[in-house]
Amino acid sequence: MRIRSKTVSGDSPRGFTLLEIMLAMAILAIAFTAVFQSQSQSISMIGGSRFDTTAPLLAQAEMARIEAAPLSDLSSGEGDFGDAFLDYRWRLDIAETQMEDLKKITLTVINTTMKRNNQYALVLYRVSTD
Repeated sequence: MRIRSKTVSGDSPRGFTLLEIMLAMAILAIAFTAVFQSQSQSISMIGGSRFDTTAPLLAQAEMARIEAAPLSDLSSGEGDFGDAFLDYRWRLDIAETQMEDLKKITLTVINTTMKRNNQYALVLYRVSTD
């Protein structure tokens, strides 16, 4: 009985080597890391842009309410903007100035979900006519 042996000396190798697969995986990992980092940065920038747009509008609306009220009715304190803006709060500080009849009114809008760059301050100087 004779066993035939087949040689593969002229055939091209089939499949990929382990080294080629590992190299391809490393390239994909680097590429995905860059893409995910870029995506994360974009989401962060969107949140910052939203705050940079919303906070000044909320501050101006609240400051208009403050300007319309008599100065004697105002006091330092905190509050929120209702159900429409659950992530935003305001803080009002009324301080004396070097001039006797002039008050410094500082309204700070704070986004409670952001970790940094989450405050916007609007300052108004108002003459006390009381």
